[in-house]
Amino acid sequence: MTGSEPTIAIIGAGPAGCTLACLLAMRGVKTVVFDNDKRPALLVGESLIPSVIPVLRKLGIEDRVRELSVYKPGASFFHGSGLQLHFSFRDRGKKIPGYAYNVPRPAFDKLLRERATELGVQFIGSQASLLKSDHPAREIKLSPDSLALAGLSAHPEWLIDGTGRARVFARTLDLPTQQGKRKDAAYFAHYENFVHDEVDPGQVIISVLKNGWSWRIPLQDKLSVGIVIDKGAAKKLGDTAEQRLEAAIASEPLLREKGKNARRVSDVMSYTNYQLISEKGHGKGWIMLGDAFGFVDPMLSPGLFMALESASLLDNLFFSKKKPDPSDLDLYCAKLRSWHKSWQELIEYFYDGRILRMYEAGSKLAEGKNAFNPAKLMERHMSRVIASMAGGFGTCSNYNRKLLHYSSKHLIWDVKEAGFYAVQ
Repeated sequence: MTGSEPTIAIIGAGPAGCTLACLLAMRGVKTVVFDNDKRPALLVGESLIPSVIPVLRKLGIEDRVRELSVYKPGASFFHGSGLQLHFSFRDRGKKIPGYAYNVPRPAFDKLLRERATELGVQFIGSQASLLKSDHPAREIKLSPDSLALAGLSAHPEWLIDGTGRARVFARTLDLPTQQGKRKDAAYFAHYENFVHDEVDPGQVIISVLKNGWSWRIPLQDKLSVGIVIDKGAAKKLGDTAEQRLEAAIASEPLLREKGKNARRVSDVMSYTNYQLISEKGHGKGWIMLGDAFGFVDPMLSPGLFMALESASLLDNLFFSKKKPDPSDLDLYCAKLRSWHKSWQELIEYFYDGRILRMYEAGSKLAEGKNAFNPAKLMERHMSRVIASMAGGFGTCSNYNRKLLHYSSKHLIWDVKEAGFYAVQ
């Protein structure tokens, strides 16, 4: 797929769009990216997972990401009862790194764009104008003005929607979606002097609150603090995003003492509608990418991984072919749906309390000094399985999913029901 002009136009220069642009440029495929370069100061998705690292290495930017980030060895879960669950990603070899990074999103996104520019990708500093098309091979097209801005004499063969939650193609074509059952809103900001109960430096902490849950993500010289809460409960905390976040921090026992001397150093950002998947991911001359295709709940931080993974899948399954077959896009969409289903299934174990319940039951069974205690060995194995799934390498494994399902139903004794540990 080469020629004198770009054959692919990507709309949006977020992580998904820039990653795909880099991968295509590395193949010698000419690509143009439309983006007005307007970004909020804060973006959700600051905590990466280990399965992102191979993509960063392939793009040749891991060292640069490391310089602006905080090393992330794992994640911890705190419950109001005092229960704490700590996951370590642990090194499993060069192909499966045992760490990730917490990143300042604007700087991370800028780095991806810089890398694409280094690889020769053409960026147009304007939002693309799109129109419905009656062309037999194209359902959506760039307007004449957008073609002129890019200096294109012919229309690109493929348009890629990398506009994230704006989902420009879906809105233009009025495409249906599948929405998740949770109706949450998230409010977050950056703080100085907010206490972080680090098990290991860089460890992300997720706390189950009286209402909803919270994250604490250590960044360089500050802490990202956010709450995810039902929209109805959020309204009771105040009228503005600032009021709601500050009220939650002041009223929640797991946050109140940690944040009493903290100083907010950013605006408060809010996000809604965290569970959504498009019912159609491609059509004549167009393909959806990353959040434009669908997005997962922020619990466990799969968002950035799914953005980069969608770009890798599209590159490998479709654009790697000398003569790409549109039927391969069905496989691309099927794999993305499988990822979304697997992530949502795993996340639900945390929301409904089954993970914390399993952990407390396993800890009680594993008490004792005998290293060969079968219950202790099983508890260690389950911890590795869950860490692998949360790290993105074992998320879709049938073995892992079946083991988790079986264990949550049949290997639990002498602990409270799952609802006690659940996110309300």
